[in-house]
Amino acid sequence: MKRKNFAKTLVALTMAAMMTLTMAACGDKKADGGGEENNTTAVLKMGTIGPLTGPAAVYGNAVKNGATVAVEEINASGGPFKIELNAQDDEHDAEKAVNAYNNLKDWGMQVLMGTTTTSPCIAVASETYADRIFQLTPSASSSDVTAGKDNVFQMCFTDPNLGKTAADYMLENKLGKKVAAIYNNADAYSAGVFNAFKAEMKAKGVELVYEGTFSSDDNADFSVQLNGAKAAGADLVFLPIYYTPASLILAQADSMGYDPTFFGVDGLDGILAMEGFDKSLADGVMLMTPFNPWSDNEKVKNFVSKYEEAYKETPNQFAADAYDAVYAIYNAMVKAGAGTDKTPAELCETLVGTFTKEFTYSGLTGSDMTWGTNGEVSKAPVVCLIQDGQYKDL
Repeated sequence: MKRKNFAKTLVALTMAAMMTLTMAACGDKKADGGGEENNTTAVLKMGTIGPLTGPAAVYGNAVKNGATVAVEEINASGGPFKIELNAQDDEHDAEKAVNAYNNLKDWGMQVLMGTTTTSPCIAVASETYADRIFQLTPSASSSDVTAGKDNVFQMCFTDPNLGKTAADYMLENKLGKKVAAIYNNADAYSAGVFNAFKAEMKAKGVELVYEGTFSSDDNADFSVQLNGAKAAGADLVFLPIYYTPASLILAQADSMGYDPTFFGVDGLDGILAMEGFDKSLADGVMLMTPFNPWSDNEKVKNFVSKYEEAYKETPNQFAADAYDAVYAIYNAMVKAGAGTDKTPAELCETLVGTFTKEFTYSGLTGSDMTWGTNGEVSKAPVVCLIQDGQYKDL
């Protein structure tokens, strides 16, 4: 019996020693910052919404992919917390965007980086305002997105800013003698940019020779609009529209022998990534955008390299804005000392206060960016020329 008791005691002591060694090893792992048990186990649940399928999918997938590059960098940095990103598809539809938002709420979302396109974002912004969830959209540019909502911010230019800046650039650089415009009068983004553009041109004493409208981005025939601009003698055509209708306009203008200078804004970014699009049709198109993926800037080159390796394509402005939006939220939280244990409403108030007071961010799409209490970002635009399938700085 004594030998059996001795054996039991020896086994117990051995197991206790092994447990002590295991706990010590875990403690060492935590102390040296490795593994899962360090302070990076804190996780921020970040949602994003955009068109991952459908005709505007280039935008939504670019946002998702650009955000993913940022999240992977942050999670590997050993910072105070990690980010879990949940991307939902809204097919560029406002009702589906609200459904996606509710899915993210059920998941436990703490902040929203999105949505991607304007009309869905306007619908979702009303929800985040009511729920007090902080929202930073990378690319929804209408002033209606942020109007009356202190918790909604933009990484992109606002529509009035785009329209006014485009008009000033055209006039200052004397790009054309007769100016026309073709826009979607049923889309908040397109109409918002156009209205600001027209107002600025008129304020500078320039009347548009032709205004062509359409009411759906599914529109396939632009012969009426193009013939109208051509008949009016327009040698410069402003396109404050998304890349899908723009690609058709360029193709149809080429087939009818109409060759004005086409000038687009950020919605046209992504046209070079369209499957089946003849990139030569975009040669000579001017584009106002905050991001040039062919820039010599080291930060841009590093991002482009990682993005191309992961997704086998060149990132557009939407990807860059999303990358910057993720980092801006992360940096603002770090600056404020905000932990991930806060409720979405508590985190919202912290981020609103931080974004509007002595917070700057420098990234891929601008340096020393700041935000006003109206949610609008302050940064300088860049105008590029599309040539040989690339953007060239002007």
